Amino acid sequence: MTIPTETHAIRFARTGGPEVLSWEKVKLAAPGPGEVTIQNRACGLNFIDTYHRGGLYPLPLPSGLGLEGAGVVRALGDGVTSLKVGDRVAYCSAPVGAYAQWRNYPADKAVKLPDAIDDRTAAAMMLQGMTTEYLIRRTYEVKPGDWVLFHAAAGGVGSIAVQWLKALGANVIGTAGGAEKCARVTALGADHAIDYRAEDWVKRVKEITGGKGVHVVYDGVGKDTCVPSMDCLRPRGFLVTFGNASGPVPPIEPLILSQKGSIYLTRPTLAAYTGTRAELELSAGALMDVVARGVVRLDVAHTYPLAEAAQAHRDLEARKTTGSVVLLP
Repeated sequence: MTIPTETHAIRFARTGGPEVLSWEKVKLAAPGPGEVTIQNRACGLNFIDTYHRGGLYPLPLPSGLGLEGAGVVRALGDGVTSLKVGDRVAYCSAPVGAYAQWRNYPADKAVKLPDAIDDRTAAAMMLQGMTTEYLIRRTYEVKPGDWVLFHAAAGGVGSIAVQWLKALGANVIGTAGGAEKCARVTALGADHAIDYRAEDWVKRVKEITGGKGVHVVYDGVGKDTCVPSMDCLRPRGFLVTFGNASGPVPPIEPLILSQKGSIYLTRPTLAAYTGTRAELELSAGALMDVVARGVVRLDVAHTYPLAEAAQAHRDLEARKTTGSVVLLP
């Protein structure tokens, strides 16, 4: 196959709303040492992309966008021995630039895909699925019988987490906005679904757990849910805040952790849990195993042409989407 010298990609030169994104023709250089050229077949859409676009997590500008993709290796840079031309691969970490038809990417951050997992599923599962893996298996290791509260359980990470948590034997409480999303959470296997728009969810969690509270709260919503979630925990429980869908979490004084029952608070990142090749392979391998065996089923509920990434961002931020969203080059 002839490798093009130009490709199209989503770029932005200033931070702001979805309107700052543009579909541009960009040069495609030969892969550098340690790099591979990937022809993307699907790109994942994640909330962190909106944080980069909006400036919450600043990037040097102008910049590409996107951390997650799946495609085919078309060329190898010097020194690459772990992959070969024609390999199907997926990836979900820096450098940004996944929103592109073609791109160059570090070979040591890409993982091979088994035949049992298609491109769209791979693009939908890597970042959200590996996030789920480190949250429930390593940040707080969920054990059979544990009570777990997972916010935004109908979303991309939540949809994966509910299924995986039930496979681990946990008692799962999921929150979501509206009856339709709550029905989805229940269908995924959650023991209880709470409509945070219609119910006092802190009170409901206490009722469900007989006043004891949960062992762990996983919160990707942020400002609206993080502090109230402390009242859902039992003594020495874990509050894991990993996202900012409703905005950044306000400052929290350490003293409040003791007042709420000597609880633990952590703010982990995928990068810190996949910082070595061994950790990356551990996380990706665990995810691919549960997906290939059907323990976790990915629902690619929405697809958009990559050129229409701005509209996809609008819909994601308006909470019009459920499950995973994939952009197609």
